[in-house]
Amino acid sequence: MKPDFDLQEELKKLPQKPGVYIMHGRKDEILYVGKAINLNRRVHQYFVRKLGRGPKIEHMVSRIAYFEYIVTDSELEALVLENNLIKENRPKYNTLLKDDKTYPYIKVTLQEDYPRVLFTRKMKKDGARYFGPFKSSFAVKETIELLRKLYQVRDCTRNLPRDIGLERPCLNYQIGQCQAPCQGKVSKEEYREKIGKAVEFLEGNYRPVVRQLEERMKAASEAMDFETAAKMRDLMQNVVSVTQKQKMENGDGEDRDVLALAIDGTDAVVQVFYVRDGKLIGRDHSFLRIGEEDAALLQEEEGQQETKLDIVRGRVLSTFVRQFYASSAFLPREILLACPIEDQELIGEWLSSRRGNRVYLKVPKRGTHSRLVQMAEENAQIALRMDRERIRLEEGRTIGAMQEIASLLGLGHLVRVEAYDISNTSGVESVGSMIVFEKGKPKRSDYRKFKIRTVEGPNDYASLREVIGRRLRHGLEETKELAERNLDPGDGSFSVFPDLIMMDGGRGQVNVAEQVCREIGIDIPVCGMVKDDYHRTRGLYYHNVELPIDPRSEGFKLITRVQDEAHRFAIEYHRSLRGKAQTHSILDEIDGIGPARRKALLRAFGSLEAIRDADEEHLAHAPSMNAASAKKVYEFFHPASTK
Repeated sequence: MKPDFDLQEELKKLPQKPGVYIMHGRKDEILYVGKAINLNRRVHQYFVRKLGRGPKIEHMVSRIAYFEYIVTDSELEALVLENNLIKENRPKYNTLLKDDKTYPYIKVTLQEDYPRVLFTRKMKKDGARYFGPFKSSFAVKETIELLRKLYQVRDCTRNLPRDIGLERPCLNYQIGQCQAPCQGKVSKEEYREKIGKAVEFLEGNYRPVVRQLEERMKAASEAMDFETAAKMRDLMQNVVSVTQKQKMENGDGEDRDVLALAIDGTDAVVQVFYVRDGKLIGRDHSFLRIGEEDAALLQEEEGQQETKLDIVRGRVLSTFVRQFYASSAFLPREILLACPIEDQELIGEWLSSRRGNRVYLKVPKRGTHSRLVQMAEENAQIALRMDRERIRLEEGRTIGAMQEIASLLGLGHLVRVEAYDISNTSGVESVGSMIVFEKGKPKRSDYRKFKIRTVEGPNDYASLREVIGRRLRHGLEETKELAERNLDPGDGSFSVFPDLIMMDGGRGQVNVAEQVCREIGIDIPVCGMVKDDYHRTRGLYYHNVELPIDPRSEGFKLITRVQDEAHRFAIEYHRSLRGKAQTHSILDEIDGIGPARRKALLRAFGSLEAIRDADEEHLAHAPSMNAASAKKVYEFFHPASTK
């Protein structure tokens, strides 16, 4: 944070030039990144009270502690810089791609003397030929396997022709799926002829393959070699299956992407159809979170709602195009859009500069292209509905489960739950764990580990008393410190208190937690997760009453997950400490013998007994040792001989 930042003075310094502005919060986090034709005019707008701007934008502005800016020579440079900063920092109030994934391609290494057909997610300027992107990695792997069977293409990493004859051929040669170029059993010309056919197949010329397989199948059948005929039949079916994924064609042979959008509330889906050489070879979709400014526009009062939706659609699709193609190794010649996008001409100029020649952004109104866009829109709507259903089920499993538990306990509010567990081995290395669930999901960033300080021996109740007491007192101290600094309690690591404490047991553990809360002066409900004789959860112990819960309910399943997670986290910490203790060696107690010398001695002599029995001369000749360190080791094991 910049305590000396004077907002009004800094606003006066803003230049009347294009550039990018970056809004920071109190903890230096980046809240929002934007571009402007005129930085002075655009940034001033955030700090002028505007009626109807919406509560979400007002909330963002209220969190701005300071801003910075970068001046550029043009709006195009600002566009590129804004996109880079958004992808790098993923600010909360910008529209963001939810999944920053890459797409699979088939790579043919034509730059090699004996090319291979490989799976990849990155396109490079390395002389190889790339096909894709494909819808899924499964489709790519399926296609590669088919090509290896059809054309006996190698998949090894040997450097050929340098390594020819150095090693025996692999299993693929034995089963007839490779011609063993590593042994010189096929000439470079013959091998590249096979690769050429594989490339033709990937380009869509599959009919010769189908005819060839059909002829081989008939010949094998006539010779009553039904096993071979069946193999040819299966291969032919695979070819048809793969080529059916490319059945939608356009006669112009162009590369193009088709983008369509579906919006529902603050969620959006962009559907992408990939058209390569005039063929629709695959599709994919990406989920986005609508930025606060766009969401606020959609939630304004009625009137001109269609116009507002068009504005938001254009903004969201513009954001997607910039983020999606900024990291794409391949840019098509044409991008078909469902609606005009913000900065369409500017983005077209940027994409063209990246591709090296013209990229056309079009919004088709009629004909085949228009129907293709409509189909993409329909698929986007389906994907969004399916995602909504997935979210609904997930909310039932998480937030709905929390509501079930709240209703069972009579609590009006239940968002954050903390659970504690103790782990030790006969009282040795006793540790405590605190796990946190918020809105029904684990919040692992808030998990905490406690090494028991005041309790000796296996006393779980006393250990729980120490752990819960330390957690609550630390929380109170942190809350006080944050209040003195005028900071939000949510900025601390312990200052957010739970709505419910769940203990891994019944009356005894609940009483311990309730007593600690009373002593510290904090009113937090406490319940116990009660188990049956088979160590299975059977209900909740609350206010001296055991409350049964339907084992088929989502609430019961959530309780089980909380219980299991508390066990796992405590045991994991205990094991790590126990493992460290077990790796301790008596050699560590010798001054001047560190980990390197300890390992060298054990390697050289094999055991502690052999080290103990060795004389100084033998010890000194061990790796990493010298006369002085050998003397220390010898005197440690033979104190009586020390003069």
